[in-house]
Amino acid sequence: MTAATQTVREITQTQPTSIRVFEKFGIEYCCGGRKPLAEACAAKDVDVETVIAALEAASHSENTQVKDWTKESLANLTKHIVATHHAYCKAELPRLSGLAMKVVKAHGGTNPELAMIRVKLADLAEELTDHLAEEEVFVFPLIAKLEAEKASTGVEAADSCISIGNPLALLIKEHDNVGVQLAEIRSLSRDFNAPVHACATYHAFFDGLRDFEHDLHRHVHLENNILFPRAIELESIPGQ
Repeated sequence: MTAATQTVREITQTQPTSIRVFEKFGIEYCCGGRKPLAEACAAKDVDVETVIAALEAASHSENTQVKDWTKESLANLTKHIVATHHAYCKAELPRLSGLAMKVVKAHGGTNPELAMIRVKLADLAEELTDHLAEEEVFVFPLIAKLEAEKASTGVEAADSCISIGNPLALLIKEHDNVGVQLAEIRSLSRDFNAPVHACATYHAFFDGLRDFEHDLHRHVHLENNILFPRAIELESIPGQ
């Protein structure tokens, strides 16, 4: 039974189907998942009992098929994140940048917020490019190495002298920064709602931003709430 005192993060960790419910009610579950459910619901002016009922219904639905990544190896999870979410970011950010340039040129005079959105999107793309590279080149291979060593020896191998804690803390901080940037873009775009006079490109740009936010929330959830906590557990060796 879900409790109002549980944090949103705790619920997502034990109930994969909860993500769809939180998305439905607009409840932050990745960067803002540290709040108790009651507090998160109050922030969105949503009745907590209504959300709990929806969570319980989702958990018992036979038609809901959501992969439980808490039961997969960390190596497989990192491969999934790279192949699915990193690949999406790398493909979508240049496309959104191109759309931003077009809508600013066509509508920037009457909608000055578009130029601000374009700048913030460029900053976001720059930060994410470095962030994804750090994960793929250094952090994810280190996590896979720790997992392999733990599986073969039962403890952390002697040559694993680099602690995973500090790199992960930095990545989480960067996730928070990205969350703030996306929230600013959402606010400037009035929740990604194009004005009545908007052309097809304008709508495609805002729809793309909405989809990008949706994917990034799931991306960050997998890292903040599942991958990183489990990776840190690998370094918790009994007796040390």
